[in-house]
Amino acid sequence: MRTSSVVGAFAWGLAVASLVGCRGSGASDTAPGSTATASANSEPPDVVLAGVDISAMTPRERRSWSGLATRLLSPCPSVPVPIAQCVSEKRSCDSCLRAARWVARAIREGASESLIDRAYRQRFDPSTLVAIPVDGSPTEGPEKAQVTIVDIADFECPHCREAVPRLDALLATYPGRIRLIYKSYVLRFHMRAEPAARAAFAAGKQGKFWEMEHMLFDQQQQLEDADLERYAKSLKLDIAKWKADLHSDVVNERVEKDRQLGRDLNIRGTPTIYINGRELDVESGDSLEDRVAEELGVSQDSPARAPASAGSGQVLGDSGRP
Repeated sequence: MRTSSVVGAFAWGLAVASLVGCRGSGASDTAPGSTATASANSEPPDVVLAGVDISAMTPRERRSWSGLATRLLSPCPSVPVPIAQCVSEKRSCDSCLRAARWVARAIREGASESLIDRAYRQRFDPSTLVAIPVDGSPTEGPEKAQVTIVDIADFECPHCREAVPRLDALLATYPGRIRLIYKSYVLRFHMRAEPAARAAFAAGKQGKFWEMEHMLFDQQQQLEDADLERYAKSLKLDIAKWKADLHSDVVNERVEKDRQLGRDLNIRGTPTIYINGRELDVESGDSLEDRVAEELGVSQDSPARAPASAGSGQVLGDSGRP
């Protein structure tokens, strides 16, 4: 069982890429079926959508909102229309209203249009989704959970250790609604990370992966061979079998598959976390908890952090190549 303790907060968020859309002029800037109000100097009218609160926006923010809402495309590839049109016409894309609310909140919290353009693509564009195979990796939670979190971690990375109680807390807060998948990615300057990963995977052969994972992170400064065996004994594993499994074909394949996955994904550092196929970037002010809650639909109306400006985030992950 995983614990539910929480340590001090640190931030993760989304990586940014560019998205360019088409925008018309005049009345055509308003999506069909949406409500609009014209300004005194005949500027394009504001886009007003049911379920999206823009009442606190300044005139400048409303112009930004209207432009983005009529330019950014729906998150659903089967609904290739702007999010304003998607919401106002009640198109068959459940993510449109969530995307529209996200844009409105980002504007209210001071993000620039160019940054929202780039961040929106990473967060909502179908082309940025990544299919990560489970293929025998340690998992916790139901297969058909609403949210799948992939934790790509290194046992010597201190920031990976800090992530553990936060992931535990999410599993405890939303029982049965989250699936957690663990992937190992050994950074080249961490000499004991691979032996630790092997120890955990070998423990998994006896149904004790998560217990060993927690123990290894708790004792991160003590990962020598004798330490690993001591932890295995404390978990009451069959030590002869555990030692045989450390370098078995199954564990070798698991380590190599995870290593190759990290290369394929161009992992920049650890931890790298994916939520429902979209990466969180450690340099943004958007939090893991907010993203999970949003995917579950439980925090749609709560304030959200706007995308951090370029270079403003604190880098909290280790980086390097295996």
